[in-house]
Amino acid sequence: MGHMTKNIKKTALILGVSGQDGSYLAESLLTKGYRVVGSSRDAQMSSFSNLKRLHIYDRIELKSISLNDFRSVLQVLEKVRPDEVYNLAGQTSVGLSFEQPVESFESISIGTLNLLEAIRFLNIPIRIYNAGSSECFGNTEGISANEETPFRPRSPYAVAKAAAFWHMANYREAYGLFACSGLLFNHESPLRPERFVTRKIVNAACRIAKGSSEVLELGNIEVERDWGWAPEYIEAMWRILQQETPEDFVIATGETNKLADFVREVFDALDLNLHDHVRTTEILFRPTDILTVKADPSKAHKKLGWKAQYKMKDVARKMVGEELKTFEN
Repeated sequence: MGHMTKNIKKTALILGVSGQDGSYLAESLLTKGYRVVGSSRDAQMSSFSNLKRLHIYDRIELKSISLNDFRSVLQVLEKVRPDEVYNLAGQTSVGLSFEQPVESFESISIGTLNLLEAIRFLNIPIRIYNAGSSECFGNTEGISANEETPFRPRSPYAVAKAAAFWHMANYREAYGLFACSGLLFNHESPLRPERFVTRKIVNAACRIAKGSSEVLELGNIEVERDWGWAPEYIEAMWRILQQETPEDFVIATGETNKLADFVREVFDALDLNLHDHVRTTEILFRPTDILTVKADPSKAHKKLGWKAQYKMKDVARKMVGEELKTFEN
């Protein structure tokens, strides 16, 4: 039977399939020949608009799963018996986590722990990828964060992501699970929800270009981030699980820019003068905003052969191009 196994389709279970990363990952895995099973908190109620936008909605098996409920996790894993699990579920907004700290912690940290415990319990050789976050590093004081940089989380979201990261490392060391985290820095796309600042900026700028008289209000535009293109980042997730040994990776472009530069790039792409249309307001400042974020993704380049092709300027212009298309439709 051994030589036959090569042709058997691999199965991937994507938790949080309806989000930006989940949708692009599903699309990518389908092209790689995977059977893709996606889950969301309520598969009956979710609109799955991202999957529909990518025209892959009817090619994915959908399951409901409650990550906070161990029994629910166990049942889905036993039914699906995936080769690979991608945990991209849970609350995704740093800002929102200050308003809903408990929900954020439970959906991210407890959910990850339930997955790991269920995999251990079932004893199936499942490889699991967990969506870590650059937010775990907090303020690195201008030092470029790599896989060895200590965590100093500065939001309930970041605390939850840090806990999930250590759960993964713990199960890898204690039980030999193939468990990896990707510490992804900001990655954007047209599938980003409106509450993310990049989408907010792009959408407003496009409306202004089309004649809207609104003024775009932003918080601290001096913050510095490493912005990448989301469709590239999901390839890195997949490569992390194809390694011979499970390891964690920082995924980023390695280039840092101010939010003000992103805004300028967006308005320039539309031939607008940002000073006529943008103002900052203290109300939108976060309780503990991280000022500068820098990343060192050299390990991913060396070990995964992965390198970001698109930097902040490309990302801004690609998002504007996609947004303008929605006006034409």
